[in-house]
Amino acid sequence: MSLTHKILIGLMWVFAGLMVADAARAERIKDLATIAGVRNNQLVGYGLVVGLDGSGDQTTQTPFTVQSIVNMLSNLGTTLPPGTNLQLKNVAAVMVTANLPPFSRTGQQIDVTVSSIGNAKSLKGGTLVLTPLKGADGQVYAIAQGNVVISGAGASGGGSKVTVNHLSAGRVAGGATVEREVQTPLGQGEFVYYELNDNDFTTAQRMVEAINRLVPGAASAADGRRIRVHAPTGADERVSFIGRLENLELQPAQTVARVIVNARSGSVVMNQAVTLDNCAVAHGNLSVSVSTENTVSQPGALSGGQTEAVTNAQIEIKQEGGALLNVKGGAKLADVVKALNALGANPQDLISILQAMKVSGALRAELEII
Repeated sequence: MSLTHKILIGLMWVFAGLMVADAARAERIKDLATIAGVRNNQLVGYGLVVGLDGSGDQTTQTPFTVQSIVNMLSNLGTTLPPGTNLQLKNVAAVMVTANLPPFSRTGQQIDVTVSSIGNAKSLKGGTLVLTPLKGADGQVYAIAQGNVVISGAGASGGGSKVTVNHLSAGRVAGGATVEREVQTPLGQGEFVYYELNDNDFTTAQRMVEAINRLVPGAASAADGRRIRVHAPTGADERVSFIGRLENLELQPAQTVARVIVNARSGSVVMNQAVTLDNCAVAHGNLSVSVSTENTVSQPGALSGGQTEAVTNAQIEIKQEGGALLNVKGGAKLADVVKALNALGANPQDLISILQAMKVSGALRAELEII
């Protein structure tokens, strides 16, 4: 066998291996499951953004902004005379939200999102003043402060207004400092529990097999979502053990055939498992046109009648041709899309067609309307 033939055969094997790898694409455990108890915690707080260029709240319509300013000045040692009417244009009341990542320690910084709750026109150029962020238990877990970054621009004048992106919400990168830690248990006793992102018994069984190939007898499935893994009790050994597990690769099971329909936007999305049985579909548009014409009825001479306005209405109904189309059953997503596009229907029409196909049993998939 010549060298050229050997090279060609080698390339054929390489391409064949790539095709098999693409057909059976594996995913890591860290992408398919999370460890029970290792989660984010939501934080929220109420604060003020100052330093705006006249685009703040109209304080006559947002009295809570004035009250917040008065309380803040009082805490800083400044007492306003009773009955003072503040007309502020550079201050806006905001809600501050953040996610506290697991294992966050005191002194670490996290990003916060600042959103206007009044009628401020823009938060651009503003500064968030000291704002405590609380958890669901009412305890303060972080303190936020910093310059608000708005990814947009706007201008107005002469009754015209131009806005690019959203100006009523912004972000402060690293704007909050963690002040209280949340204890995150890394398993319970001798066991660590993995929870699949999607409930699937086949994927759970494959995950158990992948872990047991690395550590025989360590994993067992409690149900279609939860896997119990026997892990070392020492902190260092447990972290190292989890690090080895989360990089294991396995091929997840094919998901349930599902079609997602957004009734508001008309979007239709389907996964690769969707198939169609043979069916016949007739689709036609029915249009109703109503036109009104106002005329004047003029009586004849010496008839003694009166001139009156008369309304003439014309109603016309048209139905476009809805030929009966034979949709052949398809086992691939491309075949399904091709069959639906052959109907010449827009996305809103596809919603009705898919619903009818589901009722008739021709659509082999779950139909979910959001």
